[in-house]
Amino acid sequence: MKFNKELSWLSFNERVLQEAADKTVPLIERIRFLGIYSSNLDEFFRVRVADVRRRAILETAQDTSKDNWRTINKKINNKVNTLTKNFNQITQDIFSLLNQENIYTIFDDQHNDTFNEKLNTQQLAWLKQYFEHRIIRHITPIILHSKTQLANCIDDDGIYFLVALHHQKQINYALVEIPRENAKRFIELPNEHSKESKAKYIVLLDDVVHYFIKKLFVGVFPFDHIEAYSMKLTRDAEYNLTDDLDESLLDQMSKGLKQRLKADLVRLVHDQNMPLHMTDYLRKSLKIKDDEALSQGVRYRHFKDFIKFPNLGGKHLEYEELPALDSAHFTQCPTVFDAISQQDILLYYPYYKFKHFTEFVRQASYDPLVRHIKINIYRVAKHSRIIQSLIEAVKNGKKVTVVIELKARFDEQANIEWAKLMKDAGIEVELGIETLKVHSKLCLITRIEDEKIVRYAHIGTGNFHENNARVYTDFALFTKHKEICQEVDNVFSFVTHSYLRFRFNHLIVSPLTSRRRLYQLIDSEIEFAEQQQKASITLKLNNLVDNGLINKLYAASQAGVKIKLIIRGMCSLVPNEKNTSENIKIISIVDRFLEHPRVMLFHNGGNQQLFITSADWMERNIDHRVEVACPIYDEVLKQQIIDMLDIQFQDNVKARIINKAQNNRYVTQGKRPPLRSQMAIYNYLVEHEQQLIQAQQKA
Repeated sequence: MKFNKELSWLSFNERVLQEAADKTVPLIERIRFLGIYSSNLDEFFRVRVADVRRRAILETAQDTSKDNWRTINKKINNKVNTLTKNFNQITQDIFSLLNQENIYTIFDDQHNDTFNEKLNTQQLAWLKQYFEHRIIRHITPIILHSKTQLANCIDDDGIYFLVALHHQKQINYALVEIPRENAKRFIELPNEHSKESKAKYIVLLDDVVHYFIKKLFVGVFPFDHIEAYSMKLTRDAEYNLTDDLDESLLDQMSKGLKQRLKADLVRLVHDQNMPLHMTDYLRKSLKIKDDEALSQGVRYRHFKDFIKFPNLGGKHLEYEELPALDSAHFTQCPTVFDAISQQDILLYYPYYKFKHFTEFVRQASYDPLVRHIKINIYRVAKHSRIIQSLIEAVKNGKKVTVVIELKARFDEQANIEWAKLMKDAGIEVELGIETLKVHSKLCLITRIEDEKIVRYAHIGTGNFHENNARVYTDFALFTKHKEICQEVDNVFSFVTHSYLRFRFNHLIVSPLTSRRRLYQLIDSEIEFAEQQQKASITLKLNNLVDNGLINKLYAASQAGVKIKLIIRGMCSLVPNEKNTSENIKIISIVDRFLEHPRVMLFHNGGNQQLFITSADWMERNIDHRVEVACPIYDEVLKQQIIDMLDIQFQDNVKARIINKAQNNRYVTQGKRPPLRSQMAIYNYLVEHEQQLIQAQQKA
């Protein structure tokens, strides 16, 4: 038995919604969780629902008696509808509580005329000026007529009002885009009620545009009255690349992204109050035949922008800041290379400062002993210090090789621009293997020390992204282990020359060795269990959906191997089923930081084998991507990761149980004191750093 992965993913997003509903979470953070939930759901429709619907269409075409994918599609829609109702109620509750903090978010209602009722004359005058000087210049309505290709006028990432201009007995339609990229989505109003009043007022850009929408059409089109309702279109995120050998991959990717702009419609969500004549117009203009593609929803589309909802109140409305830690191993040495030469170093973001990695690259960019920097890039920050250092390295005469993944979903355009910029700067840009995404997190620096080649490697579980490193938990290992560094170099050689074959004795590398090695590691635990010896497997992953690996875990459970899993997102494995998975326990943790690292721990007869890896247990990661898992040999670092895994399994505040019912039940506290693992891990690392500093001072 296995869970459907799409329904399992919705169960994960429900856990995000639980955080928004949790009254112990600070109020502004609850609003931001609503934004995260909404952002997740948008991507879910663009990627996973689009795929399900393609499969359902194919299923129907091949055999009308089959309805597996059609049934899954219906279950998805039913679950989304249930979650949307919960979302609406939670949103209403949160913004009511915000009023108690003297923060008033004025949501205009076109029927009740809320702005006129709740805003005073001075505020309305200020808002009118703001619209005329800051907003209207960014709006150009699209007038719709019989020859307009409406689908081509709508950007997948935009929010629009469909406008109906009523004149006598005629209706003309127009499309107005909310200029959220050029104007603030959340607008703070001046408070002129009283100088002593502490009240803060926020209005949404959407409502301001709606309130003044007549100004866009007065004197241009005749109308007796106007209707305007929000809508948002979601397209299929897949796109096709041409097979034209004369085109560079960069050009093919650029064309592919343009195809995405015209890709099939997956879902059109509109204001639930939109009248029938307008929904009929949308259905006809967009050629919507499937009722599931047209969905009623909340009025405020792109709720993902609420991730950046401002805090106009006290500090108690947000999480207490946790200052990122300096690594004593790095700070007590003159250079990063001196530090890594003394011992392997493990960082755990965001508890540690990401600057230690940026320093690794920056110092390499001008160190006279450095000859070559290699790095693979999947996602980077908009203003990347890492890429800036790589460009400076070229100016300093270093050879720099960057493997950049152009097919990193939703970062394709940014990576195309980065590739062009780096090529122009003299960096050797490699675009990887056409049939495989390069998802590993590697950086390799080659130095000449005492006339010998010495390599320093970074191997991680997360992207080289300065912003994400503040909110994603990820492990990063810095090492000069000779054999591991050589194998890292071999991975780069494989990516640039995929016909070459290498032997990997330390790293586990997808798609070359991962499936075989993982099967071997699980089979080894089965053998120990069958010999009546202790056998256990502990995994921390984002997603577990690979059928082969799940079946192996079922076999291990049946043999008596004790299996503990922390799965953040999709999990197709059904735990605690008699005679199948009764030895498997699964929890999921959703908290202020996004749990992102992948860790694999095998008991191995007492000689524990522990790996950090960039790969989830999905078919794509095992067989169709370049991924790297690295063993942790340093016993101190290994124990540190095991300790942190143990802390997470003790979580009784933010941990949910993954069970057959998929009801996201919280782990019960019982008589135990509350333990919130993300805070406990921070305290654990603070104490660890203090002990290091004390030991260094005594030395």
